[in-house]
Amino acid sequence: MAFKLKKATTNETETVRTHRLNLIRDLTFEVVPMKSLDDAIAALPANAPVSVTASPAKTLEDTIEISQGLAASGHHPIPHISARMVRDGDHLDQLITGWRSVDIDRVFLVGGDAEQPGEFADAVVLLEALLERDHGLNTIGVTAYPDGHSFISDHDLRVALDAKQRMLVEAGVAGYASTQMCFDPDLIASWLRAERAAGLTLPIHLGLPGVVDKARLMKMGVRLGIGQSLSYLKKNKSAVAKMMTSTSYDPNDLLIPLGQDLLDLNIEGLHMFTFNNVAATNQWRETTVAEG
Repeated sequence: MAFKLKKATTNETETVRTHRLNLIRDLTFEVVPMKSLDDAIAALPANAPVSVTASPAKTLEDTIEISQGLAASGHHPIPHISARMVRDGDHLDQLITGWRSVDIDRVFLVGGDAEQPGEFADAVVLLEALLERDHGLNTIGVTAYPDGHSFISDHDLRVALDAKQRMLVEAGVAGYASTQMCFDPDLIASWLRAERAAGLTLPIHLGLPGVVDKARLMKMGVRLGIGQSLSYLKKNKSAVAKMMTSTSYDPNDLLIPLGQDLLDLNIEGLHMFTFNNVAATNQWRETTVAEG
């Protein structure tokens, strides 16, 4: 896929530029367990951080098995564990055994979209149960929603994020909050400033799409249930259309406008929604870092 690198504006300081390029160099590739997965994995750079989604069309065992294979290949997998897909405590214990068997030390907890949840209705309840066990984890990621959620109020989202942070701190486990896709840098910055003022101290991993054309993003978003992101696209067609064309899209269109906020608001990672288009996203990553 062709893309055109966006050059930083003259007001981007050297410190901000260095931080932005470091984020890009060390980004996490998200992959999806579907037919294109093998090609996506083959396109990964060596020793890559790889986030493995918990697809409602698959099982959590599939997620763990993919993560085990990635670990055996020298990558650093981060399996997504969907609370509503965990049947009960015994199932959770089996999942822990699976990731501990290959020394996976990081997972990412999501609430999930399963219509009939098991014992764990949401990620807060699952995190509480996980922290009571010998989980073998160094770091646990949790979700955050700058653009809100389809059916959870902003108040409840904040309460849940605060509860997760409190539990992680009390357990002495490192954590981070990874944001759902949002295409508005001003909204990201204002949301995070408000959260910081309210007491959020977790590092932020900014979720943004990799190099993928608009049509594929829309198709995959529908398939994966990324409702809020699709709603944003529909509400902001004129603002997003240019960014999401295959010939001009550059994730820096979201990163550069954040500028100093990348440092001031403790954005320490990038979570790239590749939709398995890893090759193009990695090409962008390598070219951006090389050209600065």
